[in-house]
Amino acid sequence: MREPRSLPLAVLIRQQKAWHAGSVRTQGAEDMTSLKLRIVSKAESSENGLETASASALPPVRVVRIIDRLNIGGPAKHVVWLSAGLSAERFETVLITGTVPPEEGDMSYFARAAALEPVVIKELSRELSLRDVIVIAKLVGQLWRLKPQIVHTHKAKAGAVGRIAAAIYKWATPSALWLRPRECRIIHTYHGHIFHSYYGKNKTRLFLAIERVLARVATDCIIVISEQQRQEISGRYGVGRPEQFKVIPLGIDFNEGGDHHLCLREELRVAEGELLVGSVGRLCEVKNYVMLLEAAALLLKTSTGPGPHPRFVIVGDGHLRRGLESLAGKLGIGDRVSFAGFRQDAASLYQDFDLVALTSLNEGTPVALIEAMNHGRAVVATEVGGVVDLMGARRETSDGFSIWEHGATAPSRDAVAFARALSYLIQRPDLRREMGERGRAFVRARLSKERLVQDVEELYRRVQYGERERPELRR
Repeated sequence: MREPRSLPLAVLIRQQKAWHAGSVRTQGAEDMTSLKLRIVSKAESSENGLETASASALPPVRVVRIIDRLNIGGPAKHVVWLSAGLSAERFETVLITGTVPPEEGDMSYFARAAALEPVVIKELSRELSLRDVIVIAKLVGQLWRLKPQIVHTHKAKAGAVGRIAAAIYKWATPSALWLRPRECRIIHTYHGHIFHSYYGKNKTRLFLAIERVLARVATDCIIVISEQQRQEISGRYGVGRPEQFKVIPLGIDFNEGGDHHLCLREELRVAEGELLVGSVGRLCEVKNYVMLLEAAALLLKTSTGPGPHPRFVIVGDGHLRRGLESLAGKLGIGDRVSFAGFRQDAASLYQDFDLVALTSLNEGTPVALIEAMNHGRAVVATEVGGVVDLMGARRETSDGFSIWEHGATAPSRDAVAFARALSYLIQRPDLRREMGERGRAFVRARLSKERLVQDVEELYRRVQYGERERPELRR
């Protein structure tokens, strides 16, 4: 990786002032305009005006991005889109990741397709272990080699070891003796959180305590992906200071999966007139597929009339697959539920679905719902985390579930209410179509990957150079 010479901002400002005092007077206003100087805000405006620096004199900002693993899910896509999409003239990015366990689908192919070659630390994985000492040491070594100006961590595990390593790198310098650490900003993104529904009480308390300490001593900025998530993490759980938080919603590639032609329905031999309810995600505890199967069993018991008969398909894999397949058989719905496994074309399969279901116990902002809405599909989801930030306005609540502009929601862990919400939309194809159209318009207007990259670039410039945030990006 190229390591451009980095000049302190104060030196650039002095050079700019000297140039302005001398050469501008001799070249005149036209030459000044042709140079297209970009004003960089270093601090709030004062009586003497803003100090400026020449954009052309600033080298690219070196960014190191850290995630624990590129497994199936939205975070893997998110870090790849950011690493590949940031302006090459303004940023140099290195992606560091760990290894994907055998029971999880590996999305390294997604990075390769974007021409990225991540640095892999084989000891870095999801679970806590004594190997994390090795991971931190290796991360510090990488940071010493790469000399980043910004370290951006993603997800809980990488957020812990990555921020510890970044803090060591930042303060392991002689100038720290007089409280002047190395210039390095530390940013962390919560794609979700592990403060409930993942672990037992004692382990959760430990992780929450670690997060509070890291937010206080090793984090300059905290990114959350929805307003609901900000309220949970900052307000309910007391992590960080309110001024540290920045809401940057997710973004997706609108063109991903656009050339699909209903091949899943053909593979599964879904009969004409059968309605297909799809769900996409890892087969793990927090996704609560047990509740989806229970709701499917309740629904299918009442679907004996002439109306549309639903079938269910779960796209994804994980350590719970064998148990879920067994449960479907015990519930008597084994012939109505298909497990499609992990598929690289998962983003395109939403076109096969008539309705998309999500039964998670905990979510940040579920990419599966965004992708479903991008394909014009109505959704039924548990009302957790940032789900409601995607649903538009709530229109009515009855029989334990709510109807929104883009779909329906039910309380977490309530299979009966979830089954009722599914039944309500299955019986109303025109309403599903209207919800899908509104959902697609919502996503296309707000949740593009281009907007995501622009928002993150804006944040990087602000934390690195103190640039003022454009009003339209405030959230």
